[in-house]
Amino acid sequence: MLHEFLISNRTKLIARCWDKVAKRLSPSENLAALEHGVPLFLQQLVETLRLEQRPSGHTVAPGLRLAVMAITRAAGIHGADLLRQGYSVEQVVRDYGDVCQSVTELASEQETQISTVEFGVLNRCLDDAIAEAVTTFGRARQVLINEQAKTSQQRLTVFTDEYQRLVDIALQAFDAIKTGNVGVRGSTGTLLFNTLENLRSLADRTLPEIRQGGGHA
Repeated sequence: MLHEFLISNRTKLIARCWDKVAKRLSPSENLAALEHGVPLFLQQLVETLRLEQRPSGHTVAPGLRLAVMAITRAAGIHGADLLRQGYSVEQVVRDYGDVCQSVTELASEQETQISTVEFGVLNRCLDDAIAEAVTTFGRARQVLINEQAKTSQQRLTVFTDEYQRLVDIALQAFDAIKTGNVGVRGSTGTLLFNTLENLRSLADRTLPEIRQGGGHA
């Protein structure tokens, strides 16, 4: 079963994820913000798989809901950690993509079969984690931006930054969907739709104010 494979290969999977991240970072950057996210996600994924695979007739709904909530809560913390460490929203998405890739690569090397149901659980957990981590990252970043907005010129800068943030989230959500690991009808698809709605709302709400102020302090 997949959860047994994850338990027995936990150290190898974490090392693979860190290796993939290290290849994307410059020597001056560190993996401090990642030491919590990936290992905890694997642990929570194991618990979710255990609950999903219990024999029919057992009541697992409450425990399963708690397991899913734990994944999204931890993913939100991970997204905020990456922001504090100076990483981009792209790194948030790639972290979880690394987990999926590492699991499938190692399973193939060890000739371990992953059932369709188990792979579906993996993808659903990744979908929920990506959506929550990206959302929290964006929310925390917006708080920082709002604290700096004092003048009309700053509001113009805020608009530009917020616009870029939403575009980045939309592109990263689309890229995650494009890989085929998550579906357009899942949490990441919903995130993409909501982000596009926020882009439209941002323009409708902010551009008249900027025009009226002339973009000057």
